[in-house]
Amino acid sequence: MPYTHSSMDALRQVGDELADATVATLFERGEMGTFNTLMRWFSHAGQDLPDGLPEVARAYLNETRTPPAWVDWDEMEKARLFFIDNNVHISTALSFAAMPACYVVPHVANLLSATHSLDYPSRRMAETGQFTVYLMRPDAFEAGSRFIPAVQKVRLLHASIRHHLRTENRWDVGGLGVPICQEDMIGGQMMFSIQVLDALHRLGIHMSEDGAESYFYAWRVVGAMLGIDLDHMPADLESARAFSDLYMARYMGPSKDGARLTKQLIDLYEEVVPGTVFDPVVPALVRYLIGDTAADWLEVPRSAWDSAIKAAPVLLGVLERLEDTSPLAAWALDHMGALTTNLELSSLTRGRVMQYAIPEQLKNEYGVSSALRRADRWTPPPLTPLSAVPPQSDGQGRPATHAGRP
Repeated sequence: MPYTHSSMDALRQVGDELADATVATLFERGEMGTFNTLMRWFSHAGQDLPDGLPEVARAYLNETRTPPAWVDWDEMEKARLFFIDNNVHISTALSFAAMPACYVVPHVANLLSATHSLDYPSRRMAETGQFTVYLMRPDAFEAGSRFIPAVQKVRLLHASIRHHLRTENRWDVGGLGVPICQEDMIGGQMMFSIQVLDALHRLGIHMSEDGAESYFYAWRVVGAMLGIDLDHMPADLESARAFSDLYMARYMGPSKDGARLTKQLIDLYEEVVPGTVFDPVVPALVRYLIGDTAADWLEVPRSAWDSAIKAAPVLLGVLERLEDTSPLAAWALDHMGALTTNLELSSLTRGRVMQYAIPEQLKNEYGVSSALRRADRWTPPPLTPLSAVPPQSDGQGRPATHAGRP
């Protein structure tokens, strides 16, 4: 479907009816504390729901316990193989491209600052990494997996944030629409799908058309399970490019919250990298993946590695060619990638499982594979020419449109 400023404006007025109604009822009846306590013990698909669970929560969990009926499981398996083949690169893209792309949208950065403890910047990265790992497990949608309960909890988490920000008058609904609205949920889906694929392309990673489309498809399934309206969600990578370009052109720009969140991200990963010699690699990689304009908006420091990091695609290309020509090398690199991803996730979570608890209030410390056709090399859909981006109407109370892109 074509995306215009008018259609995007309409999406700003809509949240998630099912999850919003569930959360509103839990708060009205004073049952959120009971729900959170019982949900700590509900972590695997197919597990019996605990006794004492509020009825509205039981109804929500029963209604959302299965994936959409339209899921193509062959596509999901190809997405899983794509992830196995590129897990370290995907983790890199999520950390150093997708998250900064979120921060370069000022109202999203403000929302993240308003709802996440500034003292624990690793929490969001840990939740994101854990969520992705759960999604790409072979048993993600089977009994015993952790993925579906995680989706159910994240959807309610988003609804609770909408509830708090609106009832506590901490969000400019007139100017920005509903917090975590349909437009922003689709925007987030684009960050974790096409923006990740773009970052892999910049890194010189070999991707087949099938692999890229399947990876996007998996996040389309996730979007539907998180409450995004399928009628408005991009159906393929071409429409995803159109949505992503217009979304970023509408909103991206500098902000204090974005710069602060980016600094926390860089500091966090400099702590994860052993020693201090390679610390400058972190900001250099962020700058390389999101571009100088967005990096300057986010106050990403420049370093002596800014030029050297541009050799990354060449070095990764050598490993890719080795993997393409040697089954043993492919096996070793896949296993090394899985180990590296698990070590990174373990560092962020400190060995704990993230519970995705629903906040009862916004506290003061919270501010506002070989089966894929490698020869069929994927290249990103072209950027939408700025001359083709429809002009934005005046008087809508939105942040100013910026011409740059990350």
